[in-house]
Amino acid sequence: MTILKNRFHTLLASAFLSSVVTLSWAHVEMPKSAHSAHSAVKEQKTWGIGGDAKAATRTVTMTMDDNMRFSPSKLSFKQGETVRFVIQNKGKLLHEMVIGTRKELDAHAAMMAKFPNMAHDEPYMAHVSAGQSGDLVWTFNRPGDFEFACLIAGHYQAGMIGTISVSPR
Repeated sequence: MTILKNRFHTLLASAFLSSVVTLSWAHVEMPKSAHSAHSAVKEQKTWGIGGDAKAATRTVTMTMDDNMRFSPSKLSFKQGETVRFVIQNKGKLLHEMVIGTRKELDAHAAMMAKFPNMAHDEPYMAHVSAGQSGDLVWTFNRPGDFEFACLIAGHYQAGMIGTISVSPR
């Protein structure tokens, strides 16, 4: 009886942890056009903080496609710039743009591979349905070298990634 009880507790704990991970990294198919008003709280990250569209000093148009590429794939900004990204999905698949460090993107991509239907919505990411456009506003308030990628399972692994260089003031 003790063995069965221990197995039940192990299964219960495993199910609970799995649901917590799924809730915290969940990823869903977004509406036909990407959202521009993110519901997530703006939180300081190593690569910056969510920006206010009214404060944007620059607009960068990005395209994504089913060749698993971004154009442009290399971006440069100055510390303090608030940038509005207009992101166009020229493909037939859902794509996303997620800004982060290589370490953060690697970890998130690994979770996406394990849980491909996860839902997430953070100010540093935009999900764009096929043939649609979306936007993302970000303030690069810290210098450094960062990356952006599509973390949908298989896309990151296929090389759908780009670089961001933020020079100090």
